[in-house]
Amino acid sequence: MLGHSDVTQSYDIIVVGAGIVGAACAMECARGGLRTLVLDCGTIGGGTTAAGMGHLVVMDDSEAQFALTSFSRKLWREMRPQLPREVEFDATGTLWVAADDGEMAEVARKQKFYEERGVRVEVLDAQGVAKAEPNLRPGLAGGLRVPDDGVVYPPCGAQFFLEQAKKAGAELRTRVAVKALLPEGGVELADGSRISAGRSVSATGPWSPELTPGLQVRKRKGHLVITEREPGFVHHQIVELGYLKSAHSTGKDSVAFNIQPRITGQMLIGSSRQFDVETSAVDQNILNRMLRRAFEYLPGL
Repeated sequence: MLGHSDVTQSYDIIVVGAGIVGAACAMECARGGLRTLVLDCGTIGGGTTAAGMGHLVVMDDSEAQFALTSFSRKLWREMRPQLPREVEFDATGTLWVAADDGEMAEVARKQKFYEERGVRVEVLDAQGVAKAEPNLRPGLAGGLRVPDDGVVYPPCGAQFFLEQAKKAGAELRTRVAVKALLPEGGVELADGSRISAGRSVSATGPWSPELTPGLQVRKRKGHLVITEREPGFVHHQIVELGYLKSAHSTGKDSVAFNIQPRITGQMLIGSSRQFDVETSAVDQNILNRMLRRAFEYLPGL
């Protein structure tokens, strides 16, 4: 147990957050020979990682976002042979579906953006979409298939990365709350004790402004639904192109159609967004809106 006096241990790096991002960071640091400590106020992968959809997708909202997501996807694909079955890596690809000609214009824009940066894509017409996903409703205008995207199960991914980090010498302490990052390096814990380090990394997701005041990160709540097993009902991670409008909305609650096949045969249905909502309770109105949207695209659900 940690006492209330200063802690004498010194590390090269302290990673705050044992989610999938912090776990991956710790693994790389430990493998690189750094004395690494991981701290989390909860359990491994118990925050955003536990609630995330696990979609490995290259995004194109900005050059910075594209650089980050394309590099991340590349690393996941390189690591795939090492991943245990529990991580559930599945190279589903992403199918962005267009409901009308206006959204087909967005398909053309995305195609140009991706191809100019070396990302494989395939434009599908209405018949191509129906062939790729027969259970989608008829009448869709087309879509864009990104074959190298995939899905994982994030909590088991975090667990695997931390196991690798510990094998390389990293130390993990859960249920230890960090109060502040120290300017000289290291952290101050909620009990007033301190741990010194050359550098500290905050991998705390939506809670990061608590450790870095002024950081422009807002909490965003979402709902997901998991289905019974129905293997082969969908084959890709399918996302409506209207999702992009919804994702950019910051002033009101929104929903969009997004569905993911799991290797278990189940499907994960999303998505919804509610900003600055702290409760984890199910919002039945939002959930109903989200499912109605899913039924519009996949009537057989």
